Amino acid sequence: MPLFKKSSKAYSIFYLKCPRCHEGETFGTGSWSFVRPFDMEKRCSKCNLNYFPEPGYYYGAMFISYIWTGWFCLLFIAIFNWLLGLSQAVSFGLLGLFLVLNFVYIFRISRLMWININVKYNPHAIKNHETEKAG
Repeated sequence: MPLFKKSSKAYSIFYLKCPRCHEGETFGTGSWSFVRPFDMEKRCSKCNLNYFPEPGYYYGAMFISYIWTGWFCLLFIAIFNWLLGLSQAVSFGLLGLFLVLNFVYIFRISRLMWININVKYNPHAIKNHETEKAG
């Protein structure tokens, strides 16, 4: 079973797709876009999933981002400083550059991790939404 196949949570998270149908986009711009970096779509264009079910819903995503960014930073410095033998200044400089270039993607991945905790994949969600619209 591949990690990034369409029905997996990893697919939805890393490709920034709707957690229910895995087809709709969650953000209107590309993964590393600095144009409207924090503007998330209100609903899925394919299955009509509400991405904002309640006020403050993504508050928990902030903790996810903090935890995995913290661990990533520790591992990054350990690898570049201890294993590759670069100085601390160079290691922290590279880490800073990496985080500046990827902060939008980190923000978006954290939101998708959070919503994927609560929403289950449903391959029939698009058909159900089309049936509701027609009827």
